[in-house]
Amino acid sequence: MATEILAEITGMLVEIVGDEFLLAEEVTMKTTFNEDLALESIEFVALAELLHQRYGAEVDLMGFLAEKDMDAILAMSVGELVTHIGRVTHASLAQASLARATAAVPAAPAPSAG
Repeated sequence: MATEILAEITGMLVEIVGDEFLLAEEVTMKTTFNEDLALESIEFVALAELLHQRYGAEVDLMGFLAEKDMDAILAMSVGELVTHIGRVTHASLAQASLARATAAVPAAPAPSAG
């Protein structure tokens, strides 16, 4: 699953910064957003929007960043984001699965008035 998420994020990053500046092969789990990719804040906003479109509101990049201090944000790697998305989407899938299982259980019959 992490490999798939990494590939999706890499595609988003290439779309945002352009393939003339970033080749997909250059992005790994250890790639940092600041030092390696030199993402600008507007590019982070674009990434947040693409993540929202792909994964829904559960993957809130700005909320994820808000939990970090400035040093942690500057040092953040693509792998940290992949792990975050994996956790969030796994939890969402588990909740959806539980909801489907609960909905599939038939209700107990009503007691008869006999």
